[in-house]
Amino acid sequence: MDLGLSGRVALISGASKGIGRATALALTAEGMDVTLVARNRGELEKVRAEIVAKGRRALVQAGDLKDAAVAQAAIDATIKEFGRLDLLVNNAGATKGGSLLTLSDEDWRDGFELKFFTAMRLARLAWPHLKASKGGIVNIAGVQGRTGASDFIAVGAVNAAFLLATKSMADMGVADGVRVNAINPGTIETGRLKARIDRYVAANKVTPEQAYEALRNEERVARFGKPEEVGALIATVASRPLEFLHGAIIEFDGGKTRAL
Repeated sequence: MDLGLSGRVALISGASKGIGRATALALTAEGMDVTLVARNRGELEKVRAEIVAKGRRALVQAGDLKDAAVAQAAIDATIKEFGRLDLLVNNAGATKGGSLLTLSDEDWRDGFELKFFTAMRLARLAWPHLKASKGGIVNIAGVQGRTGASDFIAVGAVNAAFLLATKSMADMGVADGVRVNAINPGTIETGRLKARIDRYVAANKVTPEQAYEALRNEERVARFGKPEEVGALIATVASRPLEFLHGAIIEFDGGKTRAL
C-alpha cells in the first residue's frame, strides 16, 4: 500500500537510537526527508549516513531540547533546508522510574521538562507549518499513562498529561487541518530494556535469557516489541490513506494493557 508520504518532510525528536532511529528509517523508506534531533551528534550522524546511503535527505540538529533555543533552531533549519514540514514525531524523553517516596523534586521537574514540555514546545513551533501543509503530529507516550504503578509514578503522570494534551491538540487540529495522534508503546527492545535485563541479572544471578523471560512473564505478553515495529506503525498512522485517524491513542504493547 502506498502511504502517500513521498516528498514530504518529518522532524523526529529523540532520533539517535531506538524508536526514533527506527522511525527515521521507516519514514525515509516511504520517501520522506527528515530532520533528526537528539543530544548525541555522533549517533545522529550514523543514522543520517544510513538514510543518505538509501537516497534520501536527512538533516542533523544536535542539542538538548530542554533548551528552547534548540527547538526553535530545529524548526527553522527544517524549513530552511526542505521548505516545508509535514510531520512532527515527538519521541524524545525518558522519565525516571521510582515511587512517591524515592523521587526528588528535581526528578519530577526533569521528567516533565524533557518529555512533556519539550513536546509542547515543538508542537507549538511546528503548528503553523503543519497547518500550511495539512500535516500531523504523532506523540510517543507510553502504557504507564493508562494504568498506575507505584514504582512508575512520574512516568505515568508525564504520559497521562501527554495523552490529554494529544486530545486537546487534536481538537484544535480539526479546525486547522492538523492531525494529532498518540501511540503508547509497551516494552520495546531498546537500550532501556537491556538496562532492565542487566539489573535483573545482577540482582537475581540469572542469565540474560532467563531475565528476559522473567520480565516477559511479569508483563504477561508473548514477547517484547521491536523498534522497527513502532516505526512502521508511526509511518502508517501518518499516512494519507488513514487521514480519518485523528485524536486516537493507540496501545502498542503486545496486549499488556487490559483496561478499557
